[in-house]
Amino acid sequence: MPWALPPPPRSHHRRRLLPRFTEPSIRRLQDLVHDVRVGVWARQPAAFFRQARIDLDGCLVETTGQCKQGMDIAYDGTWGYHALVLTLANTGAVLGLVNRSGNRPSAEGAAATVDRALAVCCRGGFQQVLLRGDTQFSQTEHLDRWTTDRRVRFLFGYEAKPIVQALAETLPERVWQPLARPPRYVVQTQPRQRPDQVKEAVVVRREYENSKLVSEPVAEFNYRPTACRQEYRLIVVRKHLSVEKGERHLFDDVRYCFYLTNDWVSESDELVFSANDRCHQENLLAQLQSGVRALRAPVDNLVSNWAYMVMAALAWDLKAWWALQLPEEPGRWQEQHRAEKRWLLGLEFKTFVECLPAATLSDHSHESAAGVSAAVLEPVARSVLPDARRLALLSGEP
Repeated sequence: MPWALPPPPRSHHRRRLLPRFTEPSIRRLQDLVHDVRVGVWARQPAAFFRQARIDLDGCLVETTGQCKQGMDIAYDGTWGYHALVLTLANTGAVLGLVNRSGNRPSAEGAAATVDRALAVCCRGGFQQVLLRGDTQFSQTEHLDRWTTDRRVRFLFGYEAKPIVQALAETLPERVWQPLARPPRYVVQTQPRQRPDQVKEAVVVRREYENSKLVSEPVAEFNYRPTACRQEYRLIVVRKHLSVEKGERHLFDDVRYCFYLTNDWVSESDELVFSANDRCHQENLLAQLQSGVRALRAPVDNLVSNWAYMVMAALAWDLKAWWALQLPEEPGRWQEQHRAEKRWLLGLEFKTFVECLPAATLSDHSHESAAGVSAAVLEPVARSVLPDARRLALLSGEP
């Protein structure tokens, strides 16, 4: 019988089901999802377990409701909730999701959620775990504790406080090395003529103030945050900017970006690029918001909306689990299978729902839009999608 993703609960079902959840029951629901997640990971090749990259971020969940318990006004005037989201950069799956009031700091409750995500990754067999986040998630009071586990690495943005900026300014010029960023893409055929910069022309014509990057050398020094007992590695990028207005050069400016890490092995430029790669999490948050519509607040209180977010985000995890189930056995087709897996992991949710099931079920003699054999995809679907008993557990039914 053809499979199908279970339809989302109707509004009256949500009103009856979601209020039954409490914080402990949501934790149990997340533990059940993690049990399935670890089982999917167990089928992956050894290279998969070299390092898990966990990204942390907060996301405002706006609502126009007037009576939703727990809602508040955020720093930018948005009314709603402030969800904490942890994602696994390797697959894009959601490792942790906590709903909070709209005016709470980004890092509130992040350490406890990180601890649970670390336990899942270590139970799943990862040899090393890398934590990444912006300046709001440096959480210096927890760094020493995380460092005691040799499997845990962190790479957090660090606030450009006057004391660290003064230390960076005193570094001798010889320690600064140019930061050579790799090209965004490699030309496969012949270089094409670059189109005219329309935005740049408008900014110059209307004489808006414009900051242009001239160079960005990188350096590093040891630094011990106030809440820590040991020193860590502080990577600093010094951005030289040219501030212009129209065609006139106004002045030169210098800005510093700092990254705190306990990785003493990797090169400084590699760490900067890794920290910049965390920006891809914004695309994942966009998929959770507009793709599976998990970052929404359809019911009337904070805990019930949290339960809804966790259950709706499961649809995004199912996509990642599906991709991970594709075979990757050594042989002549291994590279092709890896490319297919990467393609599936990078799919937007709408494309996944519209293309793959139709391609899988319409004709087993044809291949899907990705070139993935339908005879491979359908058994994968049956092994990933939960049966009726698991769905009952995940939905909170007895």
